[in-house]
Amino acid sequence: MPATRKGYANYGRTVEVFRTSVPDAGEASLLLRQLRSRFPDWLMNFDLSDCDRVLRVESPGGTIDYGYIENLLQKNGYHCEPLPD
Repeated sequence: MPATRKGYANYGRTVEVFRTSVPDAGEASLLLRQLRSRFPDWLMNFDLSDCDRVLRVESPGGTIDYGYIENLLQKNGYHCEPLPD
């Protein structure tokens, strides 16, 4: 899979939803801080109450760096994959 991929585009924004194995809000907060330091314009949040423990990412620039997100979560010991459209 390429390092970047197009998610769902809406009015110049791209949205991607990832299935993760992040277990709790503390870990989610740490990961969000790391992601926001690299991509400050992206809107991101975890929904850990969802069965897929989703990470939702919205980029105003149209492209989401899938590879970076996956690698960051894997380096921290978590599984991460985009949910099918």
